[in-house]
Amino acid sequence: MIRSIVFPRVAGKSLEELQPALELFRALGFAPGNEWHEGGNYGIEMLAPSGGIEFLAAADAPSVDAMVEVSDADGAWQIAKKLGVTIRREIADTPYGARLFEVEVGGLRVGFLTYAKKAGEHRGLEASLNAAGKQFAIVVSRFNSFITERLLDGALLALRQCGANPKDIAVVHVPGAFEIPAAARQLAQTGGYHAIVCIGCLLRGGTLHYEVIANEVTRGVGQSAQDTGVPHAFGVLTCDTLEQAIDRAGLKAGNKGFEAALAAVEMASLRQQVAEHVASAADGKR
Repeated sequence: MIRSIVFPRVAGKSLEELQPALELFRALGFAPGNEWHEGGNYGIEMLAPSGGIEFLAAADAPSVDAMVEVSDADGAWQIAKKLGVTIRREIADTPYGARLFEVEVGGLRVGFLTYAKKAGEHRGLEASLNAAGKQFAIVVSRFNSFITERLLDGALLALRQCGANPKDIAVVHVPGAFEIPAAARQLAQTGGYHAIVCIGCLLRGGTLHYEVIANEVTRGVGQSAQDTGVPHAFGVLTCDTLEQAIDRAGLKAGNKGFEAALAAVEMASLRQQVAEHVASAADGKR
């Protein structure tokens, strides 16, 4: 039976012309899905956490090819403007209570909106992808640098697209993945960073060395985050083959450094929101 639904849309005549659309959707948190190419044609899925078909009763056709619900329309608006996307409709409130804007990228018309909360409705805390005014550290392994440098480029791109000032991003290089947790902990303990992005690449070999290092790095990064309270994003690849690593450093499976940086931004924002929520609740009890 039904597993998913995809609406194909032509957004360019070449892979290069697809890049603006892919860049926008990746910056807003879409995950890369299946990819295919045949002759000179390419198809790359960009997957949302959920989706559906909307049936309309209207005299006119919809003004967009796709409508995307986001957690923060204003935050998405800022990202679209930074990327230089063509704006078809400025962000504004709608008569039905949503916050909406529309863009055109690669010939594709897309609307982004956030539905207003209904009276009495509480959806809980949900962070935005807003890195403005926050400090980030990236710990990157030099081992397998031909992969980790690509991951680093993806992480830096994500942070910039989310509004981080390049001066607020510290990049720290360590020899290998095993050294990442120690460096990440030291940076977190300074209290000067809102989140740490950990980047490395481990490739399976013919001994137990891979399993030992992978387990220790995972445990160390998680323990550092728990002990310091500073969010740590895990961008360490653990792959069976070099081809798998290349795919995850910017090809078929996207760029995991980019995704890790987005997670760092969201968790940094969430940590700030939780602190503000607790402080507000405490003031309300006084």
